[in-house]
Amino acid sequence: MPLNLTEIKALNALELAPRLIGMKLFVDGVGGTIVETEAYLADDPASHSFRGPTPRNAAMFGPSWHAYVYRSYGLHWCLNIVAAGDGAVLIRAIEPTDRLADMRARRGSADNLCNGPGRLAQALGITSVHNGLSLERAPFAIFDRSHEPEISCSTRIGISKAAHQPWRFGHAGSRFLSRAIFER
Repeated sequence: MPLNLTEIKALNALELAPRLIGMKLFVDGVGGTIVETEAYLADDPASHSFRGPTPRNAAMFGPSWHAYVYRSYGLHWCLNIVAAGDGAVLIRAIEPTDRLADMRARRGSADNLCNGPGRLAQALGITSVHNGLSLERAPFAIFDRSHEPEISCSTRIGISKAAHQPWRFGHAGSRFLSRAIFER
């Protein structure tokens, strides 16, 4: 189903995060269905854009519907989708559906392919090369959901600032979430 990019590009991170649940995300044909996201607004102390632009977070201050990729703890790449208003949505988990052999080879495992932002980025082959790229063209392909899934929300995880915000969204009941979501 084609995306209404005018509508999507106008959404801030808090609006975009639940909207992404159920969409299909592919990088060079490898991917699946987005099942978990977290929103980070520009005025959110947990957001990389909170203190203003730097070379590391420059993509967050560019056009929406672009990739913002950063390294977490010097170990794992993380994929975010830039939203309107200098925010971004962290893609925390997908249900892997396409080119699973490629994902397994990249991860070195058949288990937990894409349930967590680091695992997901590794399985999809995401690196700093993808930072700032438009999601409207290769290597990315994103397709709209066929129906609106049941979405749960809870507080964000893995952060110390503003962790109380209920800005983590997931496909209710999905076994591919990074962690269970408990409604707040």
